[in-house]
Amino acid sequence: MTKVYGTGTYDFKRHRVAEYPVELSSQVADKPIESKPGSTLPSSITLSEIQQDRLTKIATENWIQTGGKKPEKPFDPVLVKEIYDTELKVTSGRKPVPLQRVMILEVSQYLENYLWPNFDPETATFEHVMSMILMINEKFRENVAAWTCFHDREDLFKKFLRRVLRLKEGRDLTIAEKTNYLVFMINAFQSLEDDIVNETVLSLAGLESWHSLSYGRFQMELCLQPDLIKKWRKLSKKWVTEAKKRGEQFDPSSSLEANFVRGLIEEFIEVLDHEVFGNEGDGAMGIQSVDDACILYCERFMEFLIDLLNQLPTRRYLRPIVGDVAVVAKCRLSALYRHEKGKLFAQLVDLLQFYEKFEIKDHDGTQLTDDEALQFHYDRFFAFQLLAFKKIPKLQELALANIGSVHKSADLRRRLSGLTLEELKDVVCAKLKLLSKHDPWANNKNFLTEVVISFFEKQQSQKEAINALPLYPNEQIMWDESVIPSINYSGEGCLALPKLNLQFLTLHDYLLRNFNLFRLESTYEIREDIQESVPHLLAHINNEGETAFRGWSRMAVPIKEFKITEVKQPNIGEEKPSSVTAEVTFSIRSYRSQIRSEWDALKEHDVLFLLSIRPSFEPLSADEAAKATVPQRLGLQYVRGCEIIEIRDEEGNLMNDFSGRVKREEWKPPKGEFRTVTIALDTAQYHIDVTDIAEKGAEDVYSTFNVLVRRKPKENNFKAILESIRDLMNEYCVVPDWLHNVFLGYGNPSAAQWANMPDLLESVDFKDTFLDADHLRESFSNYEVSFTNPDGSENLEPRPPFRINLPKTLKGNANAVPGNKVSEANPAHDVDMVGASSKEKFIVETYIPPDPGPYPQDQPKQNSVRFTPTQVGAIISGIQPGLTMVVGPPGTGKTDTAVQILNVLYHNCPSQRTLIITHSNQALNDLFEKIMERDVPARYLLRLGQGEQELATDLDFSRQGRVNAMLVRRLELLSEVERLARSLQLPEDVGYTCETAGYFWLLHVYSRWEQFLAACAGNEDKPSFVQDRFPFKEFFSDTPKPVFSGDSFEKDMRAAKGCFRHLKTMFQELEECRAFELLKSTADRAHYLMTKQAKIVAMTCTHAALKRRDFLQLGFKYDNLLMEESAQILEIETFIPMLLQKQEDGHARLKRCILIGDHHQLPPVVKNMAFQKYSHMDQSLFTRFVRLGIPYIELNAQGRARPSLAKLYNWRYRDLGDLPFVKEAPIFHRANAGFSYEYQLVDVPDYEGRGESTPSPWFYQNQGEAEYIVSVYIYMRLLGYPANKISILTTYNGQKLLIRDVINRRCAPYPFIGPPSKVTTVDKFQGQQNDFILLSLVRSRFVGHLRDVRRLVVAMSRARLGLYVFCRRSLFEQCYELQPTFQLLLKRPDQLALNLTENTSFTERAVQDVGNPYIVRDLEEMAHIIHDRMNQLYQAQYQHYTPYTEDGVIEDGDMETESVPPVDGPSEDTDDRKTRPDRAADSDGVVDGTKDETTEERVDMDIENGSSSENNVPPENGKADES
Repeated sequence: MTKVYGTGTYDFKRHRVAEYPVELSSQVADKPIESKPGSTLPSSITLSEIQQDRLTKIATENWIQTGGKKPEKPFDPVLVKEIYDTELKVTSGRKPVPLQRVMILEVSQYLENYLWPNFDPETATFEHVMSMILMINEKFRENVAAWTCFHDREDLFKKFLRRVLRLKEGRDLTIAEKTNYLVFMINAFQSLEDDIVNETVLSLAGLESWHSLSYGRFQMELCLQPDLIKKWRKLSKKWVTEAKKRGEQFDPSSSLEANFVRGLIEEFIEVLDHEVFGNEGDGAMGIQSVDDACILYCERFMEFLIDLLNQLPTRRYLRPIVGDVAVVAKCRLSALYRHEKGKLFAQLVDLLQFYEKFEIKDHDGTQLTDDEALQFHYDRFFAFQLLAFKKIPKLQELALANIGSVHKSADLRRRLSGLTLEELKDVVCAKLKLLSKHDPWANNKNFLTEVVISFFEKQQSQKEAINALPLYPNEQIMWDESVIPSINYSGEGCLALPKLNLQFLTLHDYLLRNFNLFRLESTYEIREDIQESVPHLLAHINNEGETAFRGWSRMAVPIKEFKITEVKQPNIGEEKPSSVTAEVTFSIRSYRSQIRSEWDALKEHDVLFLLSIRPSFEPLSADEAAKATVPQRLGLQYVRGCEIIEIRDEEGNLMNDFSGRVKREEWKPPKGEFRTVTIALDTAQYHIDVTDIAEKGAEDVYSTFNVLVRRKPKENNFKAILESIRDLMNEYCVVPDWLHNVFLGYGNPSAAQWANMPDLLESVDFKDTFLDADHLRESFSNYEVSFTNPDGSENLEPRPPFRINLPKTLKGNANAVPGNKVSEANPAHDVDMVGASSKEKFIVETYIPPDPGPYPQDQPKQNSVRFTPTQVGAIISGIQPGLTMVVGPPGTGKTDTAVQILNVLYHNCPSQRTLIITHSNQALNDLFEKIMERDVPARYLLRLGQGEQELATDLDFSRQGRVNAMLVRRLELLSEVERLARSLQLPEDVGYTCETAGYFWLLHVYSRWEQFLAACAGNEDKPSFVQDRFPFKEFFSDTPKPVFSGDSFEKDMRAAKGCFRHLKTMFQELEECRAFELLKSTADRAHYLMTKQAKIVAMTCTHAALKRRDFLQLGFKYDNLLMEESAQILEIETFIPMLLQKQEDGHARLKRCILIGDHHQLPPVVKNMAFQKYSHMDQSLFTRFVRLGIPYIELNAQGRARPSLAKLYNWRYRDLGDLPFVKEAPIFHRANAGFSYEYQLVDVPDYEGRGESTPSPWFYQNQGEAEYIVSVYIYMRLLGYPANKISILTTYNGQKLLIRDVINRRCAPYPFIGPPSKVTTVDKFQGQQNDFILLSLVRSRFVGHLRDVRRLVVAMSRARLGLYVFCRRSLFEQCYELQPTFQLLLKRPDQLALNLTENTSFTERAVQDVGNPYIVRDLEEMAHIIHDRMNQLYQAQYQHYTPYTEDGVIEDGDMETESVPPVDGPSEDTDDRKTRPDRAADSDGVVDGTKDETTEERVDMDIENGSSSENNVPPENGKADES
């Protein structure tokens, strides 16, 4: 096949990043393993080689625990020094640590078992402290909890931190050590939520640090903040008093807090000035050499300062120090800033300058509006002009000029150039006090000018900057590695990216960081798509010297013609055009029908990309290709985005029109092979391009486009989301006042809890929440509950529903516990709502609900879930105003709790509207289906987005479906009105319209009812009076049971009121239908439904972000927001749904925000690892709130898994217990037939001499585990386990494909075995469950990303009845983070234990009874067992010819012994069958000219279908529960 450039090692589509750097196999193939000190491990090492490594041997002898016992060797500080000097210390090169040596030490628990237990702050050596720093840094790089092991000795840890802060005293560190020290400080300042860290770290950023300010700057800062003068005096006395207590004289110059940050900054300036560049050779002509390690240090220092300035607690007092040293000015004038190797450094300096000048009042955190920022600038400049007028004669002209003519950088520089060095120094240091006269740079005129300019020049407003930014990425940003790193980002360097941590300066800062990250993440995905689709076009230069294409690509097509058709005038106050329109023509002749229909499906608002491809005339040589960038190898010159306005066929007919211009009956299929798309170009990008052509003579980009690229619709919604964020930045964005500070991460974390909110619901009608009185007593067990009737008398036989006046004492004791506190509750019992010392009285009012009506459909649907006390606490919190956070561990009934909150909220606040948001359509549908089972009328429910068609219901809850339902209901009700008129002997035309029906209600129905009530007033003593005089008796003659008995006036009167309620509801519904009668267009009806009619509106977070503009335009309103799966939703996608409505008089309408999720399970998916690891983009708002210590309610009883299985993960939660159901149900008491244990870890050794393998980088497979796991699956199927009850999970995509391949060969050909329910990754299976899970952990060298405990929790919590984990024991038992789970797993044999006496999938054996275990030694023995079972099956078939049943007997004719491949063991052609990424189909679905059906299509057809051909049995509970 023709060589395609750009699809080699650079084609990093589909694979996750490595957890450690992997060198390409060609580079390491011949590299021998070394065990001498300082050796580095190549990526292809085996576990045995790691075990033979010197460090591993030292670890085994000194600190690795084997069998729960530690080695008896005493601690040896000399060994620590020797390991540091020989293995960890770096003396040359860019990298500050030998990464793989650090990894081996960290995984062996060097920190937890050796360094920390033997740490003494008085005697610990420098090497001991530095080794601890390196281990902690490595934990941060791996994204695992770094401070956990220190919590048992907090006081000692604080002494360790003090020791770290004084580590540099009297010692010169190498540049690598300085970098490692700096990375530790960065990590510490990013961990302010941890109490043991923040006290020490924040003391470095306090007011005491101002002792290091120059005297002039100190005076200026106190003048700007007069409130601080009093605080300074008070603290000064305190510092002196504390020094006296220690018997010392207070000396600011020796104080650590006063000088730490200043000292670090001065050290950095020294490195920047003198160490980055060294001279090689003699004399002035020496060549400058660049020290890469120094560059990394400088980049890291910029990251450190940015982190300090973008969090308010550290910014407040440290920003003046950064300004006093003039860090930004010095960096901008440094040689590195302009050097080609300083590109990332320069970007970081610009980011630092942005945060230094950020529009905020530092001391109270108030955001400056654009007007306030401008006024502040004018006031400051005016003061400077006044000073110049009085004191600086040479600047008289500047003093008298208008500000607009002098506040730009170039103007200021020109005016200041007239001053001599001494005069300028006097202005800067003495008069303006911007700098100390002792500063080493104070004699540099350029520097002094730069300081004045940076202080006084007008900054571009942040809004202007963001509006001038193109929304579509171009080729420059796409391949800029410092902004969008390729996938092999290992976490060792820093990037010019914002971080999402705990706190944000302002809402604008929050939006800006999210905007930039979301834009770059989508750019990365676009880049991947371009790199995948363009090479298949096979671009080349033809004989005419023009670009031509030999190949074809599914997602990219050559352009026949491109022309710009219209450029509109700019809007007032703007420079860019208001719109730019173009037309693109392309041909779909070469495509087959399926792909042709995909191109024909393009519609308005879809995003396309215009590419300019110009390949090199000669193909690049191997060396050139290795050095070339991706655009150079692809011949890619330019990339521009655009949005479709309309698409037409060859005859000019409009296609895919949803605006109503083409009537449905006039629609025709598209004609011809040419398509013309009218597109809107990005006006900001167009303005930049045109300006470059005019000013710099650049090439006209728009005359060069020759390729059009489309993307999959589901992945192509980035532009709408970016527009939503940009719109929010341009609005005066109001988060509700009660949420504002909590949202930004400041103030009291409990401020938004319901107990601290005004306007509480004093009395709450809980409707069907409580099943009986005992249920209510259990829920309030700390109270003495007494029941009363509505008249105040005591009720001795209470029955629901109950109305509760929530007592004031409940306010402060709702069981929401802050995220950083441990619950004091006893895990043996349910957490009670209230921790009251003595039982208080708790009054509950019972009432008899009114008769709903005589027909079955009038009866309300009832809840049947017996909520636990914790769930009741969540329901109470959810129905009260404020922020409610509910953590729902796997199987604890999050959805049921959410639905009951909605149900109770609807009945208590019927006028309020609620918005439901989830991450996935599946979760939204689960929630919706359960709401429909409660007493909420279907006419008030609405489901928006693409997933409504998947709802398992006969009713259609989409907008169109609801409109149609209302119209149908209108006709039904009007016919009922006609029937009512007939029964009253009145003309039937009253049921002509909703309006006439309304008059009929007032004139005839309601008036008759009032007359009836008046007549009853004096006749209560006549039992049959109601029956005789009821005016609508004839209408209700068709009820299933007689309405009146005639025996009791009270009973009959209650029935009469029920009948009237039925009529009233009927006419009320008709009144609601009236709008649909008046509005004629479908769109108007749909809009009315969404904005007025629906009380509960549900959509996914993506739909909310996409349609925000539409919602605002329509005047969409809601009072409550409930968000499910909120720990799986990106921070910004959680924020946007809070702002889908316009503010009312400057205030937000939102009253309640209910977030339900589980931060102990996997976070949102972020494809680029750099954004995930470096920028924490995968941190959800829910997780951030938990980190901030905002109280949450944690559901504490699971009803999914056997209690023994739940123990594998319940250690991660506060006090997760079990519901009675899982303790009592017989299915949980019976053992798994054929297995001795219900869960087991199976140790899988090397298979054919190999453990894990990587056919290509980051594509992990383990053949031994794949074969073993499929063998066990076959064994289960032969016993009769249904295929749809078994799922196979793994932690890597490579292994998933390999297992699917093995299944296709060994299982799929046999109808009685077939594929399992799912073969997928742990990440993809989150939120689902199955009875039996077979789990492959793949890795045998390093633990990999399972070290993220959240992934472990998901993996362990998917199984209900049986979990079998296949992995390398020796690797995983040593992993510190996974200890609680693996210690439990390893209490059982690590070889599979089977009960071979059981021959069916049913057994009466108790789960505790292991029976007669048969220990399977290895994979080969498992293959023999299957072989024997198969032989028994053959014999049974030939002897009895019995049809196949669940017990595993074969149906006649199903067995084909000759033609079917072997089922009973691994095949010999293992290498050929292994799934490799290079076998995956290219974008055209073709591999080497043939379809790769085995891997892709067959798996899609067979494995994802949820059941085997035989066992299409639905799960017992109807559907999988959510987790």
